[in-house]
Amino acid sequence: MSIAGRARLSPRASLVLLASILVSFLAASAAPTPLYGIYQERWHFSPVTTTVVFAVYALAVLASLLTFGKLSDHVGRRPVLAVAIVVQMVSLVIFVFANGVPTLLAARLVQGLAAGAATGAVGAAMLDIDRARGTLANSIAPGIGTGSGALLSALLIQFLPAPTRLVYVVLLVILLIQAVGVALMPETVTRMAGARRSLRPDIELPRSVRGPVLVVVPVLFAVWALAGFFGALGPALVRALMNTSIVVGGLVLFVFALFGSIAVVLLRNTAARTVILTGIGALILGMVVTLVSVMAESVPGFFVGLALGGVGFGAGFQGSLKTIMPLVEAHERSSVLSVLYVVCYVGFGLPTVIAGFLVVYAGGVPRTADEYSVAVILLALIALLGVRRATRVSPG
Repeated sequence: MSIAGRARLSPRASLVLLASILVSFLAASAAPTPLYGIYQERWHFSPVTTTVVFAVYALAVLASLLTFGKLSDHVGRRPVLAVAIVVQMVSLVIFVFANGVPTLLAARLVQGLAAGAATGAVGAAMLDIDRARGTLANSIAPGIGTGSGALLSALLIQFLPAPTRLVYVVLLVILLIQAVGVALMPETVTRMAGARRSLRPDIELPRSVRGPVLVVVPVLFAVWALAGFFGALGPALVRALMNTSIVVGGLVLFVFALFGSIAVVLLRNTAARTVILTGIGALILGMVVTLVSVMAESVPGFFVGLALGGVGFGAGFQGSLKTIMPLVEAHERSSVLSVLYVVCYVGFGLPTVIAGFLVVYAGGVPRTADEYSVAVILLALIALLGVRRATRVSPG
């Protein structure tokens, strides 16, 4: 590990800055969620369009991860982060001036490209500085970012003017401050040759982690599939269960992310295999509670299931990272993290699009929630079988 240069930020301050950048990127990705209902009313599109907009983001993240995921291992973390922040700011400007579905799609596309480029670089940089705290920050930041972005957006919509613009302006200011921080932080990795070659899309993994990655793939897919569903259709599901304000709709992602973050903190010193099994168990229990609650039209029960699902997300994601990242060399961190996030975003986007079609053509939001809950339970059981059959899972 090399932390050198004339930058003025200490390693600890740099770690905090990097974690805040990851939070901001995830907050920006979640900020449109409470707004989809407003967009839908203004521009008259169906739930299928909502999930397509959601999936465009996921596909853009995937393309960016596959193309730029290894770049920071070669050119350094700071240049990749600086460019990613600028591109993210461009996406927010497009959101501010969005006037229809095409511009909404364009904003999500640009946002996904920025997020994909930043994810591997910021995650690897945190591990460069402090492997233990970096792993914890990588696990907890997605939950904090997703939850805070959705809730901030909902509160601004409910209580302040310019509901479709203000949250993006706030995020623009935050990102501008963080860009200054990136200019002041030290580089955390030594540059090496091969930058152009690293841009060729591939999902190559070091031999030492291929077996463990196969174990955690079903876990990552299952927990991110659940996150995708609640992100795209959670507010609509709450509206279907009860007539309520946008703030309550925004609470869906906030509660999910809050309990995911709590799980990460409480389980931070627990062995990786135990964390994964805890996550799978919470995921299954949460989906059973959600299934029963939607059938009974119980909003309190739905939020209990949502909280349990959040625990499953946080623990499943954290346990997967704790299983893989201790096995990875410094110069492989960005590329391996990018591969893991490819799995995450396939799970995040693909099932959500299917859910959108089911909403329109197979019985509406509540019935789709029932079917999706069953599907996630089956995915979790497959993940459980894989973990239990694994001959060896690296300790956390």
